[in-house]
Amino acid sequence: MVGALPVSPLAPARFPDLPVIDGVRFATAEAGVRYRGRPDLMLAVLDPGTAIAGVFTRSATRAAPVLDCQAKIGGPCEEGAAIVVNSGNANAFTGRFGQEAVDAITAATARAAGVPQRRVFTSSTGVIGEVLPHERITARLDDMVAALDPGGVAAAARAIMTTDTFPKGAAAQVEIAGRKVRIAGIAKGSGMIAPDMATMLVYLFTDAAHDQTALQALLSGLTERSFNCITVDGDTSTSDSLLLCATGASGVDATGEAAFAEALHGVMLDLAHQVVRDGEGATKFVEVRVTGAASDRDAKTHAFSIANSPLVKTAIAGEDPNWGRVVMAIGKSGAAADRDRLRIRFGDILVAENGWVSPGYREEDAARYMKRQELVIAVDLGLGQGAATVWTCDLTHGYIEINADYRS
Repeated sequence: MVGALPVSPLAPARFPDLPVIDGVRFATAEAGVRYRGRPDLMLAVLDPGTAIAGVFTRSATRAAPVLDCQAKIGGPCEEGAAIVVNSGNANAFTGRFGQEAVDAITAATARAAGVPQRRVFTSSTGVIGEVLPHERITARLDDMVAALDPGGVAAAARAIMTTDTFPKGAAAQVEIAGRKVRIAGIAKGSGMIAPDMATMLVYLFTDAAHDQTALQALLSGLTERSFNCITVDGDTSTSDSLLLCATGASGVDATGEAAFAEALHGVMLDLAHQVVRDGEGATKFVEVRVTGAASDRDAKTHAFSIANSPLVKTAIAGEDPNWGRVVMAIGKSGAAADRDRLRIRFGDILVAENGWVSPGYREEDAARYMKRQELVIAVDLGLGQGAATVWTCDLTHGYIEINADYRS
């Protein structure tokens, strides 16, 4: 594993002040799963009555913790629950040992925290194909339960990091029926980011009460507009997991409340953007907007084709306004396009239209624009009303260095 990495130049100035969410407590520990001298284990214990929803990777080779969580989502909410997360080892592609590790961890957590095993959710992130030394995790659980702290969410965000260069957190507060509801979330993710019904590891907590079935539907819909609109490298993880926990401690029922949904979406989008800003080796944050497509689905296909193109991403890294690569990415996507109807902009600069370079385009203007840390590539296809926006980063030598040395 690579040593400590410099903080991304796109990182926020500091970790945000996250509110205490009544009904959940946190603890972290150094389990030594892979890393030494840093926390690599997070435990969250949730009060009885907490509704939990989740979305997960649809990878055909998803890890044992993902399969276990998927089987448990949607169960009764009356009893307490717990979430255990380790970094450094993905517990993926390890045969029967993967499920054995999950069973050992969930059973030990249930005993230590006093919750049913069917309400213990685990996540693992790190190297694929190495057996998880689960005894290092179970050995720390009693001490972690004794150290549970409602204000421990910032430490939890740090414990779940792998190649991340900064911890990721976001929060919101919304008023419903004259009473305040709080939302806080943490995430990890830096590489292997091209989600499919989830992304990376993400944990969201709210003190609102919420019907579980409705909460699941809400989370799935908002994921499509946030975490499923980002990409770092086009690779979908075996371990992507997103859990949303509504403790109900505020006494406010947010089921069906538009203000709650809007606030939750804001937290999710903030975290999704932070993952892109921490993309391995990233120096540019890029928004790709596609309009005028035959359908929203076509627009998203085109947007991801641009955002995932190594040629587009390396041109961005080199601050080269090579709009021809955007044309290439549109043409290869498989979605409907008409060469002579395309309009391409870099920020406010009209680059190409009517099948060729725009008459007023000046290369020096575009080159100056490409030096910015935050960029917008906008494409209008001129075919219909379909639209989509996705976010990505550039592809630099840093990405290669991190991933070439990942297991060493």
